[in-house]
Amino acid sequence: MKVTDVTCHILQSKVEQPFVSARGWVYSTRSSCVVEISTDEGITGWGECYGPAAVNKALIETQYKPRVIGKDPFDVEVVWEDLYNRIKDYGAQGFSITALSGIDIALWDIMGRAVNKPIHKLLGGAHRKEVQAYATGLYFIDMDRLVEEAVEEAEKYAAMGFRAIKMKIGLGDPKLDVRRVAAVRKAIGPDIKLAVDANHCFTVPQAIRLGRAMEELDLLWFEEPISPEDHEGYLEVTRSLDMAVAGGENDFTRWGFRDIIAKKAMDIVQPDLCAAGGISECRKIAAMASAHGVECVPHAWGSAIGLAATVQFLAALPDTPPAFRPMPPMLEYEQTPNPLRDHLAKEPIVQTNGIVPVRDAPGIGIEVDRAILQQYKVA
Repeated sequence: MKVTDVTCHILQSKVEQPFVSARGWVYSTRSSCVVEISTDEGITGWGECYGPAAVNKALIETQYKPRVIGKDPFDVEVVWEDLYNRIKDYGAQGFSITALSGIDIALWDIMGRAVNKPIHKLLGGAHRKEVQAYATGLYFIDMDRLVEEAVEEAEKYAAMGFRAIKMKIGLGDPKLDVRRVAAVRKAIGPDIKLAVDANHCFTVPQAIRLGRAMEELDLLWFEEPISPEDHEGYLEVTRSLDMAVAGGENDFTRWGFRDIIAKKAMDIVQPDLCAAGGISECRKIAAMASAHGVECVPHAWGSAIGLAATVQFLAALPDTPPAFRPMPPMLEYEQTPNPLRDHLAKEPIVQTNGIVPVRDAPGIGIEVDRAILQQYKVA
């Protein structure tokens, strides 16, 4: 089998209700670069790239596509190393890796479809037949009702059956952050897990002070408290708090995670399959984390393709640590409006009472609806 073509689709949809995170960016559209790889045996694989779609498309078409055409998809690790070595002198992280991630996922999808097996079988088998999903949401929308809207949204997710929720913090007023988190904790009760995500908006001292103020609220983890470049700062925050500290969605490849994991600068690492290097690289990151006793809970943000690939990857991750009643890694199931997540797959991935089944269909486990692809395609 040989690759005959690599096609990038830029998909975009408007967001009816714009939302804001601690970074201050207003999310008014959802977009993605979807990678379609064709073969001479008629098998097509799908992947997705994290981040600005037009940049990923340009990188793939100018740097990667000519080197992938003609290759055997089953040589996925060989292809990965070839592409990485092509750009490592000037792009060992960031967009060059997010673009590479989309290609890698698509090649894994082809392999699964070629042997009629889901990707988790190619990774060594599934440790679980279903994954627990946590709802990501509670962004900032109505600046006059920040506490009330967070409570209302959290109660909605609890009513949907989610047993874990992740909310945004980083409002510039630590007391308001604490009051908002405390109100959500009170509303959902002690039995629903609650995590917070600051989108790296704090300094080290700010993160430590705020973390200590939130410790009594029984939080699952404190995500991205500080800038992703500051690994030493992460070490300081992690060692200063009794709650778990998580991060890594803005780190790339095994080399980017090596020192974080070895130093235990984070309790939980969160590589994104569509950003950190695809399935090939994330399995290495997860193995490194397991060897050092660090949890791996992948970040997920994008279309049905990235979500489906993440479910397959999570199925193949062992419990860390193994236990009589383990805490398996959870699936991030973000709840902001996104037709690319909800409609791109002919059979959408859905949660029921906070549980998502692991599919046994070939490859990533979904079929892309080409009518929806064309509906949202802008380039």
